[in-house]
Amino acid sequence: MLNFKTGTLVSAIAGILMGMTAASGSAWADDVTLSFLVDNAPSTVATAEALAAAFEAKNPGVNVEVESRPGGGDGDNIIKTRLATGEMTDVFMYNSGSLFQAINPVQNLVPLDDLSNFGNVLDSFKSVVTGTDGKVYGVPFGTAMGGGILYNKKIYAELGLSVPKSWAEFMANNEKVKAAGKAAVIQTFGDTWTSQLFVLGDFFNVQKAVPSFAADYTAGKAKYASTPAAMKGFERQEEVFKAGYLNEDFAAATFTDGVQKVATGEGAHYPMLTFAVSNIKELAPDNLGDVGFFAIPGDDAASNGLTTWMPGGFYIPKTTKHLEEAKAFANFIATTEACDVQTAAAGAAGPYLVKDCTLPSDVPPVVSDMLPYFQTEGATAPALEFLSPIKGPALEQITVEVGSGIRAAADGAALYDEDVKKQAQQLGLPGW
Repeated sequence: MLNFKTGTLVSAIAGILMGMTAASGSAWADDVTLSFLVDNAPSTVATAEALAAAFEAKNPGVNVEVESRPGGGDGDNIIKTRLATGEMTDVFMYNSGSLFQAINPVQNLVPLDDLSNFGNVLDSFKSVVTGTDGKVYGVPFGTAMGGGILYNKKIYAELGLSVPKSWAEFMANNEKVKAAGKAAVIQTFGDTWTSQLFVLGDFFNVQKAVPSFAADYTAGKAKYASTPAAMKGFERQEEVFKAGYLNEDFAAATFTDGVQKVATGEGAHYPMLTFAVSNIKELAPDNLGDVGFFAIPGDDAASNGLTTWMPGGFYIPKTTKHLEEAKAFANFIATTEACDVQTAAAGAAGPYLVKDCTLPSDVPPVVSDMLPYFQTEGATAPALEFLSPIKGPALEQITVEVGSGIRAAADGAALYDEDVKKQAQQLGLPGW
């Protein structure tokens, strides 16, 4: 488990909120402890601890204990196993979109449509946590994100580089960084989930080239290996490896290593989701202003745009023994007050999906660099996992192999098509 210091922050937030809101909260007849499972990223745990403290301050008699789990495939398996065995915590945070569909929400989760604050949740988020029965099962935990390239602004200034709008420009920048003796592209395959960004973050470019890809992919008509635009994510991951642009410890480095490397200038580029800005704040706060962000470039600089991710969801399993208190916690999270707590705990990594939540004016460069994509018509596209229920569980292992030179890009794409087929059949989708 990762170690980090959140106690002072949590105590401060709890103290502030106790004075403002305890009088308006509910007092439960008996002391109740809610267990709350989240992934082990430092920013996630800091946010969960702060939300727990704020909720406790409003609700005397309720205690919230935060537990953490690994990210990536290991974390997916823990979620599925605990739901299947009836051993899930009272509340938990997990992905929205295709991974949400894979945990069978209708069978395993409690609908949240009846929360008094449910109307605060934006429709764009409701759409990615809706079950096959039409009911909504989650409220947003965190902010919307972009998937692209974190870059070190000091290295760019030293080498006279400009933010690339095309893949050719990006590779030219990488060559200059390599020539200067630095790692051009940071990879962190010690945490296998981090290996997927070149493929998943390229979906804006895929959709631009093949607008029907998501629908055809879901119907079993389009494949990665036979769609040149979709293949490029695998090919580009292979390309940066073959060019010798990676950090020497790419096979063993972890996500936290990657965050620190790009923040401190050990490397120039780190393909990642923008939620990592919160981890920069936690792990390298003095370098928060040294990291910027841009979308993964495609072939054409004129059609540059960003692949976006919805935040994870806050869910309640049907096995909870404290349903009333769990729903009260979910109801609190769907408020502007909870957004402010999250911002204070870990910073805002993008726009919130709760009505009237705002961002501070002094957001870090990663966030300010991302927002123009959201504010420009046609400059964003949701990641494929929010347009299709299909996401094969082995992608992170396949992209590690492609990104390490173990497997060719074409073979990786074909293998992923087989992995996807298994999941589509498990979901009972037509055409598979």
